[in-house]
Amino acid sequence: MNPAPAAPVVLVTGAAKRLGREIALALAAGGWRVAVHYRHSAEDAIKTVADCGRLTEGAAHFHSNLEDQASVRALLPQVIKHFGQVDAVVNNASTFEHDNVAGFSFEAMEKHMRSNTGAAIVLAQALHTHVAARQAQGAVAEQTGQFAVINLLDQKLWNQNPDFFSYTLSKAALEAANTMLAIALAPLVRVVGVAPGLTLTSHLLSDEKFQALHKLAPLGRSSSPADVASAVKFALENSSMTGTTLLVDGGQHLMKFERDFSLM
Repeated sequence: MNPAPAAPVVLVTGAAKRLGREIALALAAGGWRVAVHYRHSAEDAIKTVADCGRLTEGAAHFHSNLEDQASVRALLPQVIKHFGQVDAVVNNASTFEHDNVAGFSFEAMEKHMRSNTGAAIVLAQALHTHVAARQAQGAVAEQTGQFAVINLLDQKLWNQNPDFFSYTLSKAALEAANTMLAIALAPLVRVVGVAPGLTLTSHLLSDEKFQALHKLAPLGRSSSPADVASAVKFALENSSMTGTTLLVDGGQHLMKFERDFSLM
């Protein structure tokens, strides 16, 4: 009798806390083994791994500075060494710092582009190389659709305003890369975007203000962490999806906002 195949492995960047943690937990509950990436939040990463471990047969944490190319290129090999394989990458981690046209600088743009765009492309490239090597060894079948990259985008791209200028540029570049990567990495690896609306509060919003803004959507509510995690899981497991983006925002992209939510 042949042994049962090992559960698939997913690397989730920025999975120590907030939305990344919710995605990691949802995937662990769905049977995925989860590689929890973190940069600064080691204690949170350890907790997320422990919580994932109660839901699935394997989870581990991995450190990387996504602004540093060498560190990013070392990340997937570390995950492969630990689990023996990687089947998917969820590019969730994002630098999100305020600037506008008046305060724009090359430095701010480069910082966002490195972590939000460049790191996601490098990890997609690395996953494709890994899957191709496994296929050459006869370890995976051709054109199964089981390998995927999910890029977290933002409803801002379909409802633009000039706030968080460098952040928005980096996400716009990632949305364009989403299409190009889907073409370049086919048929081995699928590439899908997930674009949340206002999902979690921040230090810039009071709880009362967040709740009020969260209701500003045609459906009367924007996305919850569970909504976004569910969309990520769906995109990972639907083998026919690539080169497209799921907007998970209660329809907020259909409404015109003159400012970013955090500055309204």
